Amino acid sequence: MKVFGLNITRGGPVEAKESAVGGSMVVSPGQPVWTSRDYAAFAKEGYQTNVVANRCISSIAEAIASVPLGIFKGDTEFANHPLKELLAKPNPQQNYSEYVQAVVSYLLISGNSYQEGVTATGPEVKELYPLRPDRMKVVPAANGLPKAYTYEVAGKTTTWDVDYLADVIPIWHMKLFNPADDWYGLAPIEAGAYAIDVHTECMKHIQALLQNSGSPSGALVYDDKAGGPLGDESFNRLKTELQDHHQGAANAGRPMLLDGGVSWTPMGLSPADLEIVETKNAAARDICLAFGVPPLLLGIGGDNTYANYSEARLAFWEDTVIPLLNQIIGDWQTWLADPAGVTIKPDFDEIPAIVERRAVKWKSLQESDVLTINEKRKAMGYEDIKDGDVVYIKMGVVPLGSEFDSAGPIDPVDQKAIALIAGYETANIVNIK
Repeated sequence: MKVFGLNITRGGPVEAKESAVGGSMVVSPGQPVWTSRDYAAFAKEGYQTNVVANRCISSIAEAIASVPLGIFKGDTEFANHPLKELLAKPNPQQNYSEYVQAVVSYLLISGNSYQEGVTATGPEVKELYPLRPDRMKVVPAANGLPKAYTYEVAGKTTTWDVDYLADVIPIWHMKLFNPADDWYGLAPIEAGAYAIDVHTECMKHIQALLQNSGSPSGALVYDDKAGGPLGDESFNRLKTELQDHHQGAANAGRPMLLDGGVSWTPMGLSPADLEIVETKNAAARDICLAFGVPPLLLGIGGDNTYANYSEARLAFWEDTVIPLLNQIIGDWQTWLADPAGVTIKPDFDEIPAIVERRAVKWKSLQESDVLTINEKRKAMGYEDIKDGDVVYIKMGVVPLGSEFDSAGPIDPVDQKAIALIAGYETANIVNIK
């Protein structure tokens, strides 16, 4: 197979290497392995229903997609290259940002992300497509490596044969670490499933309170002494009237007209109702923790981990975005860039959080009195300059004992003036050579 016109079979004949335990992971070679997790439930209950999980996934995906990539050959960046053009427009329906957001979102929801490399009529990869993880199945070989991938939709099955040893990889499977599964990754949304459920139930509880005039329902108390037991017809009529005319935000405060013998006894909020908002916020913070997004970035109170928004944003990039971006670039490097003999490098110069930190670092380097000019330039990513191996210090700061070495003997008048300024008696001053 070739990528961009280059043969991607590296190094001639394929050297046979197999893990000693690879075959033990395979129960039924050649048969699809089904994931035990419910992707549809994660997608609906997490991404589609829960606002915190949705915002966490979107924030990570949008941040990664905002980082521009460069294609390099050594230290030379290509202004135009087939791989750069492919990533800029992976397929007719998506640009780079849309494609990356889909890849990252699938990865965070299911723990797996599949990308198809389309070669059209020739060997060159022409297009890239993100595929839904719930439709994809891994078919293992006897040696413990994937033998094929099958994609099922609307009763139709598509199969791609893969051979990692021969670099025949039409499907690239990106996954997050899963300690309990050999074939499929573990999604952060699964780790935060309980917190997502708690947060969703809290929202439902608050919604129910609003639909009941902002407080729990009171009690209709009937005094049977007024006219005997309340009949079924009267009971159902009162129940219907309450539901139609006295529940929901639109009916809040509407006066109630009751029959004789019937009185309304209101009920106050229980302690559990009063604490429901804090419970919701605590669950929201746990959801953010599962995804690695500081709650402060989403406007969720109660978290004092970071002193300000800038610190939280920098931590988000350093602890969450950049590691995941490096994983994605590493996969693309192996799959697409290495066969073409080039390197994919991210450009962080336009990222506000990284630029702010770099500015602080550069200011510290500029103010250093122990580094040479070239050492400062190297720390900033620049090349050495001629005569740059010298240390500059601030005006008036010189080594002790060498104050007047370069100036020669001091004039007696100047010597007396210096002594007076320093507070010494001139009679105790010796000549300074």
